[in-house]
Parts: sequence; C-alpha cells; structure tokens
Amino acid sequence: MSIRRPDSTRPAAGGLTLDERVAPAAELARITGMVALRHYRTNLAVETKADGSPVTVADRAAETAARAWVQSRFPQDGVLGEELGEERPGAARRWIIDPIDGTKSFVRGAPLWGSLVALCEGERVLAGAAYFPAVDELVAAAPGAGCWWNGSRCQVSTVGALADATVLTTDERFSERPERAAPWRALARAASVSRTWGDCFGYLLVATGRAEVMCDGTMSVWDAAALQPIIEEAGGVFTDWLGVPTAFGGSAVATNRALADEVRTVLGQTNPSTPP
Repeated sequence: MSIRRPDSTRPAAGGLTLDERVAPAAELARITGMVALRHYRTNLAVETKADGSPVTVADRAAETAARAWVQSRFPQDGVLGEELGEERPGAARRWIIDPIDGTKSFVRGAPLWGSLVALCEGERVLAGAAYFPAVDELVAAAPGAGCWWNGSRCQVSTVGALADATVLTTDERFSERPERAAPWRALARAASVSRTWGDCFGYLLVATGRAEVMCDGTMSVWDAAALQPIIEEAGGVFTDWLGVPTAFGGSAVATNRALADEVRTVLGQTNPSTPP
C-alpha cells in the first residue's frame, strides 16, 4: 500500500512518521486477514465463548500470526486481542487486534467480515487498518495521513438529506441495549435505504462513500479502535452512542459529515455536536 504525502517523513505521535504508522497497520491487517481467509468456507468447528459469541480456530490462528508479527517488528509494544488477551500491558503503545470481526458472517460463508488493527497510545488511536479478505478491500488511516482504500484516497459521501441516505447497523434487534432499538427504527424509517450490512463492513461502506451511516449499540474496543481514524480521515464523524468522539465508549456511530448532527439527534444522543 503506497502512502503518498508530502509530509510523510514528519515525526508524528508515538515517535513514528505518518508512513510508519499507516503502512505497518495496513500490513498487519492484511497478514491477519490472509491467515483467516485460509479457513474461510471450510468445515470449521464453532465454539461459543462465555459472552455467547462464536470463535473458531481461524480466529485464534489469525491472532497468533498477528502477535508474532508485532513481536518481530515492535517487540516493546503491547498487544490486546479479542481472543488471546493482553501482552505487555505497561507498554507505551499497544496494538489492538480483532482477527475476525464478523465471525457470525465468517462461519456462514458470508463476505461481510474483516481483520481490524489499531495502534494506540493510551486511548489515542495513532493508526487503524481493516482488511476484508473475501472482497480484497483494504482501508487504512492515521490522523494527518488521510484514509486510503486499496492505495487511493477515499472520502465519505456528500449526501445531505436523510431521505436520500443509506443507513446500516449490525443487528437491528439491539439485544444488548434494547433501548437503542426504537431510535434506530426512527432513523431507518427516515432513510432511503436501511440494511444490516454490519460489523466492520458497514464502516468500510461509510468511509468509502457507499453508505452514510453505520451504528452499533455495543462495541468492544477491538471492534472500534481501528475504525475511528478510518472514518475521521475520510472526512466523516465517529462517536460513541452518546456523541463523544472516542473508540473507547462501548458503542459506535459513524456518519458522513453532512448528516452527522441530524443522525445523532434522531438517535437521541445527549451530545449531538460534532467535533470541528
């Protein structure tokens, strides 16, 4: 993935240049996703974790490969992964990894899944990347570096009327936060198209201008961290359900900029103001 920026050698947050943040994140997302892809549409045994979510050998193999890459390239950095926990929790930087976001789609042979990687310093996301092996799409970003989709810059849409918008969520039942189902239904009724093209795939569609809204009532940090810079650097707005611009709020709403305030008002967020 080529990142062509005139300021790409300028030192950036975390002691790394812009290229040194985006390119490794993109490389790691692709490596992780390619390991998962070897198991896609094969006869996998599916286990159920304590939280009720599925896990397979593909999830664990992909995360193991990702951890080995971090150890070889950035041995002082920490790692937090969905399947295998945390390593070096006291490190200044840590890589947050979801080897297969959308395991329910993965095990059913549906292509709406991806591998997510974020490089963080505390709760500040220095870079994020998402690779979607089943459709061979890669999107990566870092603050100040732009958002890159298969090697070219991408942007959110300019759709400014909710009646013309495509709005997405992962599961419209919102079973873990049922109070958020009614606001979602109100948003869906006001939109032109409402679909459950969910998990990380929905955020890819927003970042590349193919949808205007993606929201999840519940998100773990490994689900959300990579997505914040991707949406923001594509010109969109990423917040939690309360309207706070963070990947660590336990939920997510991603929009283009034109609809940012209106969408958050419909969803009943307490802080609908978008960041400048």
